[in-house]
Amino acid sequence: MQKAEARPRQHDHFGGAARGRGGERAAGVPLGPMEIPAGLMLEPSLYTVKAIFILDSFGQRLLAKYYDDTFPSMKEQKSFERNVFNKTHKTDSEIAFLEGLTIVYKNSIDLFFYVVGSPHENELMLMSVLTCLFESLNHMLRKNVEKRTLVENMDGVFLVVDEIVDGGVILESDAQQVIQKLNFRVDDSSLSEHSVTQAVFSKLILMA
Repeated sequence: MQKAEARPRQHDHFGGAARGRGGERAAGVPLGPMEIPAGLMLEPSLYTVKAIFILDSFGQRLLAKYYDDTFPSMKEQKSFERNVFNKTHKTDSEIAFLEGLTIVYKNSIDLFFYVVGSPHENELMLMSVLTCLFESLNHMLRKNVEKRTLVENMDGVFLVVDEIVDGGVILESDAQQVIQKLNFRVDDSSLSEHSVTQAVFSKLILMA
């Protein structure tokens, strides 16, 4: 209820910017509850992710998606990934703070999964993305989450990531919802005989 009470005051502030001196509304400028003055940017209200990447047991990239220009070049991205891997692959922790970023991670056999957020990002939300990613792949790959099967089904892995995060915005944190959506998105003609499509359908049948 407190948030709902705070919103009108924020909107009134924006509306006030369209008024002239003495509280008069500037000519030709409409006064509405969602007015935002030119040059004024609102802080995003959605939880966001800066990057998701999966590395093998040697720290080599298998998949990586960056959603902003924190690391604009491939060289900077791979340098960051190597640094993260060196700092995390021998630890039992699930959260690291490196280069001013919050990183949550998980390993499975010969894979390391990473979700990167800003230093002020909610760690629980980042962890929910990581958990959703891992559980979705666990369903899709029939509980065989290791490098060989991941590489063989890389098209499906990218689809999973895109269902969870789009443009850095968290879309989904429920693995079952991700798997069900993949049922409609995966084009089985573009994948191999033992493809992610068969894995998805098999798992959905078992869950039915």
